[in-house]
Amino acid sequence: MVVLAFTEFLCGLSHSQDLLVKTLPSRLDLGFVSEKPSDDEPSASEIPDDVWEQFIRDAERDSHASAPKEPSARARMVTERLRQQEARGELPPGWRTGPDRQETNGRAARRRKLWAVLGVPLAVAVALVALKPSLLPGDPFGTDESPAASPLPVETAAPSTAPEASDPETPTLDEPFAGSPALRWADGETGIVLPAAKAVGPVPKDRVEQALKLTKKLLVGANLDPRTVRGARPEAALSVLDPKQPDVLDNLGTALRSPSRKHDPVTLFSRFDPEEVRPAGDVIKTRGRMTFEKGSQGGVAVHADYTFVYPVVRADGPTEVTRTIVRRVLDVELADPARYRVTEGRLLLMEYDQEIGNSSCDVYDGYLHPEFPSSEPTGAAPSGPTTDPYDRSKDIDRDADACGTVSRT
Repeated sequence: MVVLAFTEFLCGLSHSQDLLVKTLPSRLDLGFVSEKPSDDEPSASEIPDDVWEQFIRDAERDSHASAPKEPSARARMVTERLRQQEARGELPPGWRTGPDRQETNGRAARRRKLWAVLGVPLAVAVALVALKPSLLPGDPFGTDESPAASPLPVETAAPSTAPEASDPETPTLDEPFAGSPALRWADGETGIVLPAAKAVGPVPKDRVEQALKLTKKLLVGANLDPRTVRGARPEAALSVLDPKQPDVLDNLGTALRSPSRKHDPVTLFSRFDPEEVRPAGDVIKTRGRMTFEKGSQGGVAVHADYTFVYPVVRADGPTEVTRTIVRRVLDVELADPARYRVTEGRLLLMEYDQEIGNSSCDVYDGYLHPEFPSSEPTGAAPSGPTTDPYDRSKDIDRDADACGTVSRT
């Protein structure tokens, strides 16, 4: 250690001498200065005082900086302990130099490879979200500024006006309800929300609840059952009706077997010809309400008023989407079997009516026939007034017999 310190001291002195030589003019020879310098060589007296003073200060500073320093007792003790631990093999390999270079390079390569694998999909995802922020669930960026996307609350009473006009968007297979007020309506049978049951006169609460559930089953079977919508016989809906009301079931059976102007099944059932159209997706939009009161047959009477919106495309392949809107009003009753000759657990169909938007006029083959914007109208020309099929603020005109036009679909 002493030898090493002394060697470093000599190196410091050598460095000072080199600095001195470099600082003086190149032609100044310190070893052999003649007593009388030649005319071409400057004498020491010709060197300005400020240059000498600056030289002396720089030499002293460099000499002090390079002079060896005696290690402290603490530093000597730590150095000795580390040396002994290294001799005993207690220190890990490479503790003086840090992690092995190859190991460090390996980790860096793995990081680069990982970013190369993740970078491309991540960049694609960021680009997609930038183009269409709605891909993110919950709209975290608040891009959906229009209230039209939020669902409507349950309808508990007749609205005061028709729905506001929607943006004139063209419906597609991906967005079959674009540009329709039904975009905010509930899907399928979730839109048939039963009111809270309570006793009505002598009719107990559980009896009222049964009547409400049977009415919902009738509505679902007649308008939302996929088999019914595709033109099949609506068995689920028919099973709710009382067979001891023979005229009703006989007339409905005739309408399904041999449809005509007098017996038309679409007055109660939403049916489309599968050879003509097919549903555009699995969703049928639903909106309406249900009420109840004491009935005339010793039971509970239920009044239902619902509108269903059906998006469809042609069955032969083109993907142009159109919509048919059907509003149905039903009056049914769950009568008292102890007082009347009725079937327990079946409904009496007291009255029913419908209002259909966007279906060919005067076609009585048992199906609804939607009209597409790109096609020529079929059937008879409309002779009735123009109506808004989404307007639920008014009652159905039961006396109207003429087929009119709709203001929107």
